[in-house]
Amino acid sequence: MRPFLIPCQFGAARAPFPLYAGEPAAGTHPMEQQSAWLGRVRGGTVPVEVMDSFAKLFAIALENNVSFEELCVYAMEQATNDEATTDATDGDPAESDNAPDEPDNIDRSG
Repeated sequence: MRPFLIPCQFGAARAPFPLYAGEPAAGTHPMEQQSAWLGRVRGGTVPVEVMDSFAKLFAIALENNVSFEELCVYAMEQATNDEATTDATDGDPAESDNAPDEPDNIDRSG
């Protein structure tokens, strides 16, 4: 089982909490029991979008006969890489982004 630190809601605060991806039984939500435990024992909630994402990954894993745990690892790596790429390109705008919009049919010959 692999732990993933997921930002969960605890009252007004949001804090990372480990959720574990293993190989859940077909027909169940992969995080259902952990989410229920988090609410019952710690008073926290797993964000709906996180629950939905894990459910989608589980459906993909079942459909393609691959390990849910390994698919989660792959998806997290891809998300981290995408985030790093986005952060790297969020610097200075490209030169063309600063140029005023000009029609292409202007005669500049003078």
